[in-house]
Amino acid sequence: MAAAPVWSVDPRTGKRREQVAVEATADEVDTAVRAAHAARGALADRGARAALLRRAADLLDEAGATVIEAADAETALGPGRLTGELGRTTYQLRTFADLVDQGGFLDVRIDRPDPGLTPPRPDLRRYRIPLGPVAVYSASNFPLAFSVPGGDTASALAAGCPVVVKAHPDHPATSELCAALLRRAASDTGLPAGLLNLVHGFQAGIDLIRHPLIAAAGFTGSVRGGRALHDEAAARPHPIPFHGELGSLNPVVITEAAAEERAEQIGAGLAASMTLGVGQFCVKPGLVLVPRGEGGDRLLTSLTAAVSDTESGVLLDDRMRDAFLDGVRTRAALPDVEAPVTPGAGGEHTVSPGFLTVPAARLAADGPHDLLLQECFGPVTVLVRYADETEIGAVLARLPGNLTATLQLGEAEGAGADDGGRGARLLAEVTPLAGRVVVNGWPTGVAVAPAQHHGGPYPATTSTATSVGGTAVERWLRPVVYQDAPPALLPPELREDNPLGLPRRIDGRPEEA
Repeated sequence: MAAAPVWSVDPRTGKRREQVAVEATADEVDTAVRAAHAARGALADRGARAALLRRAADLLDEAGATVIEAADAETALGPGRLTGELGRTTYQLRTFADLVDQGGFLDVRIDRPDPGLTPPRPDLRRYRIPLGPVAVYSASNFPLAFSVPGGDTASALAAGCPVVVKAHPDHPATSELCAALLRRAASDTGLPAGLLNLVHGFQAGIDLIRHPLIAAAGFTGSVRGGRALHDEAAARPHPIPFHGELGSLNPVVITEAAAEERAEQIGAGLAASMTLGVGQFCVKPGLVLVPRGEGGDRLLTSLTAAVSDTESGVLLDDRMRDAFLDGVRTRAALPDVEAPVTPGAGGEHTVSPGFLTVPAARLAADGPHDLLLQECFGPVTVLVRYADETEIGAVLARLPGNLTATLQLGEAEGAGADDGGRGARLLAEVTPLAGRVVVNGWPTGVAVAPAQHHGGPYPATTSTATSVGGTAVERWLRPVVYQDAPPALLPPELREDNPLGLPRRIDGRPEEA
């Protein structure tokens, strides 16, 4: 039986552009994983890893025009958006290279022996080591930053783990192009090309997560797909960590004071955030609690004008477009749901943005309106009109886990000077719901920074880790401690004279430089 072809498709027309590859067989997946496994030793050198990441960033920048053209042809995200995403991707690679150089991620801890303690303490020396080959499942909506050269790949390579990427079917040509650049970076820095491998096909993704040499996996996508792979990872004879980003509603609470003070500004900001990238951001605000009354009505008027002025756009593929249209239609048909701006089909291959409104009382108990508490991928959001703080709490209590939660507070609330401490109370109420809490801003836009956390309670993610920022590397490492090991046998990272110049904690305290 001939292998199924992998086609690059233009989402603006729905037409096939070119055949890029064929779907990988089980034997080809095995070959890719074994090549990655064989490359582990070459990645043991931190200097080589840092050089690899920097060279990959340089090659992506040099090929920027070609990469952006390929990605735009397959995703319709536009050159402007993709130029920014490429910059983010190369910045991530260089940031992880710096992190590798610094070595703090190894978390070196040395406790010297102390027989006078109860119980007596032996000589203990601990650091982190790479898990092994990592499976990375590319995202549809970020063909660069969350795909082949993206954060999962960069952080895994920084940890010393080879990678096998399962390409997303929405941008296979871009995936092949980026994989070739990363393999060239390996060759240019004296490392084996097998440290980065690419496979295509649905079954290949399943074969990959089941392969006994895969030590961990990273995923960005839907709840359904991510949960299926998570369960496969857990069902293996030897289960492995599965770090999945699945789905998020990203609730927003707008207080009455905030609406009264800056309704027009908030309405315009919400419109820009919910329609950014045609509503295809994982942190799109999908449920917004808005007060009833004059301030909330002004906000609604501002949002209506801004959304109405937003042009139709192309979603990543026809399947997502169909799901968006069906999801909007089903939600709009629920009792007491209104559509001040009706989202729907903008053309044969486009969708137009819009939003729905519903009274908060409809979400206070189980029922058909629970559908509004689920993510709808695309340019739509749901405004929940509430009467008081009790109704805010009732809605928040029914929400699943999220990547983000946002508060729009009045000036006094934000300064902690409001009567009753409403700002602090709401902050405490939304904190259990999300991994990132935004105040008087919007969740779209996830900065690459050491303090960043991109994750949240299930179903936002399947673990407590972040996929953005320096600590993302920790997903691909495990600690090991050596007790009373002879000094001559210790790895360089744990030797007393610290030949690698690593930051360390000695007897529980940071070592002075």
